[in-house]
Amino acid sequence: MPSTEIEPFETVYNVPLSCDSCVESVTKAVEGLGNIRSVKCDIPNKRVTVIGSSAPSQIVEAIQSTGRDAIIRGTGKPNSAAVSILESFDPHDKPAPVKGLARFVSINPTDVLIDLTMSGVEKGTYYPSIRSSGNLSEGALSCGELIKQLPSITADEAEKTDCGSCSCKEGTCEKNSITYKSHEFVKVPLNISDLIGRSLVISKEPKKVFIDSLCGVIARSAGAWENDKYVCSCTGKTVWQERVDATKRGIN
Repeated sequence: MPSTEIEPFETVYNVPLSCDSCVESVTKAVEGLGNIRSVKCDIPNKRVTVIGSSAPSQIVEAIQSTGRDAIIRGTGKPNSAAVSILESFDPHDKPAPVKGLARFVSINPTDVLIDLTMSGVEKGTYYPSIRSSGNLSEGALSCGELIKQLPSITADEAEKTDCGSCSCKEGTCEKNSITYKSHEFVKVPLNISDLIGRSLVISKEPKKVFIDSLCGVIARSAGAWENDKYVCSCTGKTVWQERVDATKRGIN
């Protein structure tokens, strides 16, 4: 995806802050990204608020580089944010179907920022598109007609798959293979209200989709300050316990 100028916007993160030293290290790491207008840390509420034009995923990585985790709690203004968890419905990918995450932030009625990450994929060029339906019963094959073709992205940053407890010799197991990841952050001419309930598909060919194309429903997510929960009413788990569950599914 080609880069374009991105206007500053607000994001809120839960971060386990405990002292002034935490504040100093987190602030320094985030400001080091550049394109940051302000960083405000709230120790009692364990919250960090950032205004700038850096990708939320990059801000999370910057905070994590200090040895602390970070969870995005809200982005942008109310009713202006969405998220899509990208999965592969290829039977061969069942052990780890989640291979990407896209966050959408509306900065005005006609422009949306897309913070898109992929991992565990083959090296090459990929073609994201918005599809008419959120029906994932057959993966990308049931996502409907093409609504908007987005600029292509390239996965060329190598990563090594962790064998975990596998007893194979290094390099002899398919779990130990080299895969690739990609990160893109761009502004595209879209209205976020028109995206909710549709799907984002990432395919190896433009306009065409396949069973191994990544796809996910585009669902509304919280704007900045809209999500204050620390314990999920559905599961009873804290945000940090839910974070562990999400990481195991490949969602970072």
